[in-house]
Amino acid sequence: MQTITETDNINNAAIAKDQRRVNMNIIFALTMVHFTGDFYSSFSSPLMPVFVDKLSLSLAQVGFMTGMVRMLSFVIQPCVGYLADRYQTRAFIFCGLLCTIVFIPLSGIMPNYYLLMLVLAIGSIGSSMFHPSVTGMVPLYSGAKKGFALSIFNTGGTLAFGVGPVFISWYVASFGLERMPFTMFIGLVSFLFCLAYIPMPISEGFKNTGFIGSLKESIGAVWRPIALIWMVMVLRSVIAQSYMTFMPIHLANNGHNLVSVGVIVAIFIIAGTISGLWAGYSSDKTGYKKIFAITNILTIPAMLIYLWLPGKWVYGGAFIAGFFVLASLPLGVAMAQTLAPKGRSMVSSLMMGLAYGLGGLASPLVGKLADIYSIESVLFYIALIPVISIVLIARFPDVRASAT
Repeated sequence: MQTITETDNINNAAIAKDQRRVNMNIIFALTMVHFTGDFYSSFSSPLMPVFVDKLSLSLAQVGFMTGMVRMLSFVIQPCVGYLADRYQTRAFIFCGLLCTIVFIPLSGIMPNYYLLMLVLAIGSIGSSMFHPSVTGMVPLYSGAKKGFALSIFNTGGTLAFGVGPVFISWYVASFGLERMPFTMFIGLVSFLFCLAYIPMPISEGFKNTGFIGSLKESIGAVWRPIALIWMVMVLRSVIAQSYMTFMPIHLANNGHNLVSVGVIVAIFIIAGTISGLWAGYSSDKTGYKKIFAITNILTIPAMLIYLWLPGKWVYGGAFIAGFFVLASLPLGVAMAQTLAPKGRSMVSSLMMGLAYGLGGLASPLVGKLADIYSIESVLFYIALIPVISIVLIARFPDVRASAT
């Protein structure tokens, strides 16, 4: 029995003829999926102070809910990535996107903590479904500009996490939580556009191999550098998600209103959009390792500046912090896909999904420590985590996108 079907061979041959060109139409469509899904996924963080007031939540409950959401959004992505590498279907993309668009806006009308967790959980599962497939498709249409194409794709997500908090903060402040379900109509328009233009994913031909066999086939020869990259991505995620979850509450406690908090969160993430483009473009020229090192070294002072700047200065601090801590997100995916090109969806889910999800699982612990000590004290020590990352980055291989 063949492991790669004739259809797979024909499709892969067609792509190979055009492998040096960037197909911007498809890259844009994939980026639109990423933007739409992450736009809705960004709603919960800036609304945490409102949920805390409405449902009388403790910081430990906030941490547990955030950890659960992040776990479902990202930790289960490797399973979906495994299935996406086995089967040619758009179901993972569009069923997942629809769940995110429909269920997350329902959080505004949930009357208690458990129902709030339920709708956020369903929306988060939807997010985990579309990410591996669309991320795995990007290298097929990026030619020799893999780092830059992935940074454009990543811009869709980071821009959504920048625009989304501003939009939902303004919307809830203007119309109230009970009107949140009406926001789903924006996503449904985007859904129909993406449905028309996203092509069928290309299978990697792993239909006759199990989960372990697929892992061996895709990353077995390069598992050591993949593991190093993954550990750095987990640590980066702990920093970014801890600040994204608890800085809004810290800012609200220090006198910032809901709209102000939403703008600060947006600045933090938009800065990451800009730095992601810079990092992707630079990595195609200088290699991934150098950019990883620079951004992680500068993350430490950047996060402390964000934490300590008073008053309106915090807006500038948010930009500096977001620029450096989020810059390496597309690099981890691009470097892993360069090292393991046969398992695009799988390694994408490991770097963008499992790593980010495990970073989110630290949120309950961070919340509990913040209840015991203070948010500021805990975030100070979290800002020092890149010291560990720098040691791991020193052991990275020197890899560039042109290696493939």
